[in-house]
Amino acid sequence: MSETVLELKNVSIFQGDSMVLSDVNFEMKKGDFVYLIGKTGSGKSSFMKTLYGDLELTEGEGHIVDFNLRTLKENDIPFLRRRLGIVFQDFKLLPDRTVNSNLEFVLKATGWTDKNAISERIEKVLDKVAMKTKGFKFPHELSGGEQQRVAVARALINEPSVIFADEPSGNLDSTSAKNLHELFFKLRDEFGQTFVLVTHNKELAKMADRTLTMKDGIIVE
Repeated sequence: MSETVLELKNVSIFQGDSMVLSDVNFEMKKGDFVYLIGKTGSGKSSFMKTLYGDLELTEGEGHIVDFNLRTLKENDIPFLRRRLGIVFQDFKLLPDRTVNSNLEFVLKATGWTDKNAISERIEKVLDKVAMKTKGFKFPHELSGGEQQRVAVARALINEPSVIFADEPSGNLDSTSAKNLHELFFKLRDEFGQTFVLVTHNKELAKMADRTLTMKDGIIVE
């Protein structure tokens, strides 16, 4: 039986005092690939933020990779996030560091100290995203599609149980966007990676195994 990595039961999600989503019941197994679609303001980002501990869960039951979201303490959040990978729309790469140095920074920040192990891990994740030969380059020397591949490598660096991607192709042209989403599926098919992707692009969402639509404060699968 596949391992459950995420389960929500009778959850309501709030942004401040305003309820954004209600009656959320959702389960994901290892290797699942789920797209979240919905208009701006429909609750996609609030949903994601709840899952990685940026918004407190106050109603319902929620578990993600062995963490109880309802009882999650602030000092637990860094440990939860080490089990997760997050890909943002705007890359968030450090501009004054090379690709290798960007990835090394994350590893050292999460406790890695062995130089050989760090080098091997960086080479391995860059190979997974077809950027193995670009480690010496700075972000400004890369195309938008290449920068986002580095951001995906960064999300993969600590072997996360789930990767969350919030509009990851929002700043890319249509060809680069399609290539990026194909990369996500390759990572799922070859390495069993689990993904939750937020997108407003219904054409890309057609590639999904499962699609959740957020509308009028509820989620429909």
